[in-house]
Amino acid sequence: MVTDQMIREAIPQALNSVDIPELGEKSQGKVRDIYQQQDSLVLITTDRQSAFDVVLGNIPFKGTVLTQLSRFWFEQTKEIIPNHMLSVPDPNVIIGRKCQGVPVEMVVRGYISGVTNTSIWHSYQKGERTIYGIDFPEGLRKNQKLEKPVITPTTHGGGANGHDERLTREEISKQGIVSEELYAQMEEAALKLFEAGTKICAQNGLILVDTKYEFGINDGKLMLMDEIHTPDSSRFWIGSTYTERFEKGEEPENFDKEFLRLWYAQKNDRSPFARQLVQLMERLGGKYQVDELATKYAFTGRAPLTIPEALAVKQELEKIDELLKQLEEARET
Repeated sequence: MVTDQMIREAIPQALNSVDIPELGEKSQGKVRDIYQQQDSLVLITTDRQSAFDVVLGNIPFKGTVLTQLSRFWFEQTKEIIPNHMLSVPDPNVIIGRKCQGVPVEMVVRGYISGVTNTSIWHSYQKGERTIYGIDFPEGLRKNQKLEKPVITPTTHGGGANGHDERLTREEISKQGIVSEELYAQMEEAALKLFEAGTKICAQNGLILVDTKYEFGINDGKLMLMDEIHTPDSSRFWIGSTYTERFEKGEEPENFDKEFLRLWYAQKNDRSPFARQLVQLMERLGGKYQVDELATKYAFTGRAPLTIPEALAVKQELEKIDELLKQLEEARET
């Protein structure tokens, strides 16, 4: 188990960026440094952390967790749709097939929630009832389960400063962004992937709230790319406490970066000072529980989480929450 001390000691060595000219032409996203090969890509997942499309700082071991989770999910879902993964030569590196990216992100949502501008709840609480071209009934509450998962597509912001914009299926077709046939394939794949993810997460005590999928074309075939079901691309809640907390009007216990978004949004402060505070969250790495929890306990089931271990994880999460409160108090003073 990775300890707080190990995380603290790793902070100076957190992987912020990579510079290996021998690997070829480099591009940089919010989290990944990508090198172009002739027929493949070298995707190096760094420890950079972003929220609201702003890069906030670095979290030790985060890149390893994201890479290993994607590896697991790519292997679990390859029968649903082919993916770009060729090999994983390093804990932070995936060699992937080079694909022509489809400029639409397929966001699948099983609950009405979220605080970002593209979330359903953000629009619903302002009085909108037709969101992403989908009609929602009156009386929904934040974090309520939807009757069935819905797809809310967005543009692909891309780049370190890119922003995603809302789309509807009709807009995608009229603007010629994606053909109706290709969109139908993406829609079918996204819903099947979400169904598979929901099932595996439920078996391990988690709720897959929502997630995004990115697709590309390789040799004329639709292919899943980028990442899948990671804390950066998805939101997870703890299943055992969801109902009780929902009935009380409390935020669900989350297992992703939503707690960071919530803190950031509540302070309504995107100033450099806020970002400096975020960089001080050395315990944040514990939220990902590094390789042991993310890839063995919560998902693969190779080492089931015992009650003492689960309590230990809960205590770590509570420590993080306490640190966030301290950071808020520091800002006020």
